[in-house]
Amino acid sequence: MVERITLYSAKICPWAHRTELALKESGLDYKRFEIDLENKPEWYAPKVNPASKVPALAYGGPDTEPDSPSPDSVKLAESYVLIEFIADLVSSTKPLLPSSPVDRAKARFFVEAFTSKFTGVWFGIVQRGDDPAGILPAIDTLQDLLPAEGYAVGEWSIADAAVTPFLGRASAVLKNDLGAYDQGKGAKLWETLQNDEKYERFRKYFADVTKRESFKETFFEDVIVEGYKKRFAPLRAQRSAAAS
Repeated sequence: MVERITLYSAKICPWAHRTELALKESGLDYKRFEIDLENKPEWYAPKVNPASKVPALAYGGPDTEPDSPSPDSVKLAESYVLIEFIADLVSSTKPLLPSSPVDRAKARFFVEAFTSKFTGVWFGIVQRGDDPAGILPAIDTLQDLLPAEGYAVGEWSIADAAVTPFLGRASAVLKNDLGAYDQGKGAKLWETLQNDEKYERFRKYFADVTKRESFKETFFEDVIVEGYKKRFAPLRAQRSAAAS
């Protein structure tokens, strides 16, 4: 029997979004508590996650309010650890990883290969103003690893939960031209990804993962766009002023 689950999350955070996607796909009941990353509650680090990051889970113990998690609950953190944990919880009822050890290894490799190429480059783009085209090697890797049809390893799995949040945020940021990079470069890159024949497989995969109900219920594009505007518009202005 699966015990009580409380998810500590933030709508803007791709790492937290991974965990919520896995929870939605699992069908498990859970409570969700939004953490304001700009003003974290004083109780969060000592009671839930000493690293003060999201996502985190409180698992087990009696039913309590999220801001008063039971000492009897187990506190877990780190997004990939959490989605593997969720997959383990439902392995006999709703598999979120393939049954084959080889295919499970392929799923984990898919996550590592994409995120290792994407995440550092991505934060350099939105925060430092690097050229958005820097994500194209990660997109190429994604396409090379995808099967001809379907998801990362055929059926939907936590491999897809791990990468989809970053693709969703890339879509929101690029098409709205948000970030510290030079104005217009994001929108231009998004147009390329939408129209260049080379990226046809990427477009099909993106459409497949974002049309799932789990994604629609957990992706808050308006929050992401407003958050990125607030955070990165001043950085673009600073770069422009420094260059003039």
